[in-house]
Amino acid sequence: MRVGVIGGTGFRPGHPEGTRTVNTPYGRVRVEITRLGDRRVYFINRHGRGHERPPHRIEYRAIVWALREMGVERILATNSVGVINADEYEPGDLVLPVDFLDFTKSRPTTFYDDKVVHVDVTEPYCPELRRALREAAEELGLELKEGAVYVATEGPRFETPAEIRAFARLGGDVVGMTGFPEVVLARELELCYATVCICTNYAAGVDERRRTVDEVFELVERLRPQVVRLIEAAIDRIPEERNCPCARALEGAEV
Repeated sequence: MRVGVIGGTGFRPGHPEGTRTVNTPYGRVRVEITRLGDRRVYFINRHGRGHERPPHRIEYRAIVWALREMGVERILATNSVGVINADEYEPGDLVLPVDFLDFTKSRPTTFYDDKVVHVDVTEPYCPELRRALREAAEELGLELKEGAVYVATEGPRFETPAEIRAFARLGGDVVGMTGFPEVVLARELELCYATVCICTNYAAGVDERRRTVDEVFELVERLRPQVVRLIEAAIDRIPEERNCPCARALEGAEV
């Protein structure tokens, strides 16, 4: 079993053992081969080593394709998000989303531009990976709040208060710029995908106080050891054989 990890703002797991550059149809990707506990994992920082890629310019297809080229079938990711639903979530929370709303605009969102393929996303985040993360959090004594709807926006600007109010009425709980289209691209390649969202701030208009970018990075850095331990423990709970819908996502999907 090979596991890939896609990290977001300020996230870097494990102990690097080497790197490999993977050429994909969508560009070159730098993959770090790293060790988490007794497992070798394949890590990609979606923003690049120096956080130079803004969310709307990340080539998500290249990232997911590169992990498949490395033999990965399971992908665990992290995303920094703002809180929309302040009744359920607050900065510092770790959240396990179960659904998403896509409000991105210009980024490529599919591998299938030349033929018609309709993958099912009734359950977009892999149930086996979510279960592994839940069990790991329980063992570690970490609170992992499951059930959120992730709202994906284009960026790089933050959202307006009016947009956040609209997202709230549509059922959105947290908002970020990088969780989509990774989740769908993984499904199109029949890969398992789940993400842990790190709540770093309240979205616009939810709370009077707005955190600075430096404060967001400080909070991510404070929570990073917990997230690394969570992912490490979850990997040990992933079953060797896949019995989830992700593994059969293309069955009956092509017209």
